[in-house]
Amino acid sequence: SGVAWNESQHCRLLLPEQLQLCRRHLELMPSIARAARRTQQLCQQSFADMRWNCSSIQSAPSFGPELLTGTREAAFVHALAAAAVAQGIARSCASGELPLCSCGPGPAEPPAPGSRWGGCGDNLSHGLQLGAAFSGGSARAGAGGAPGLRAVNRHNGAVGRAVLSDSLDTRCKCHGVSGSCSVKTCWKGLPDLGEIASDLKSRYLAALKVTHRLVGPRKQLIPKEGDARPVTEMDLVYLINSPDYCTPNPQLGSLGTQDRPCNRSSVGSGSCDLLCCGRGYNTYTEEVQERCHCRYRWCCSVVCRRCRRRLQRHVCK
Repeated sequence: SGVAWNESQHCRLLLPEQLQLCRRHLELMPSIARAARRTQQLCQQSFADMRWNCSSIQSAPSFGPELLTGTREAAFVHALAAAAVAQGIARSCASGELPLCSCGPGPAEPPAPGSRWGGCGDNLSHGLQLGAAFSGGSARAGAGGAPGLRAVNRHNGAVGRAVLSDSLDTRCKCHGVSGSCSVKTCWKGLPDLGEIASDLKSRYLAALKVTHRLVGPRKQLIPKEGDARPVTEMDLVYLINSPDYCTPNPQLGSLGTQDRPCNRSSVGSGSCDLLCCGRGYNTYTEEVQERCHCRYRWCCSVVCRRCRRRLQRHVCK
């Protein structure tokens, strides 16, 4: 994203469904590239202590089987990517980076007492519109010829944008003598994408298994289990069960958890019991150097000694 995009050099690298949008909106591509990198980072952070740790996202857009077959993990990635693209465009509009859009429209409701609308809000509507067009191309391409998979990908992308839309909040800056905040200037802004990823992680854990079936005149996504609650527009959905990710299985996209560091004292997903899938773990002792006995020296530096400390590391068998 640090270079100007060229439609013959760069757009050709994208999926065919995204090629025309790239050519028409070259100015968007740096924002979308940043959104792709942020999606990778947050996915790996969100799943760092789980059996599936999102490491396969590094090979995007050449996804592994677990992200191409309608799994729960694919649902999270599609939703987060869609939210990231829309947020990136919305913020780029507000920052003046894009020539065809600017600040978001002012809120219709009156401001709170002692405040006024001003500043430059994130242009959510523009981000949602163009983000849906770009992410929709990705969903169609990733699904091949399977209508059910395309429908699931579209639904999960829409969930990501809906979560982003619901997160739009009022931000304010104080004005007044000596920071008295006698008057506040407020605008509508989006949170950091990490908050969106956290919300989507919760929805990933509660995702519904669905089937693509004819209901009345058209096909719809309905719960696979007859006693499950109906699918809502805020539910992440998936078509097939995920592998357990305990042992390597390239056909299923499972890398296994051997040699993964685990936490012996934890009872969560990163614990040695859960992460190592009952195989046990090896314990290693290593010596590390770190700064210690630091003190302030007048004026103006901090002086520290170097201390050695022995640490225990636990690694899955």
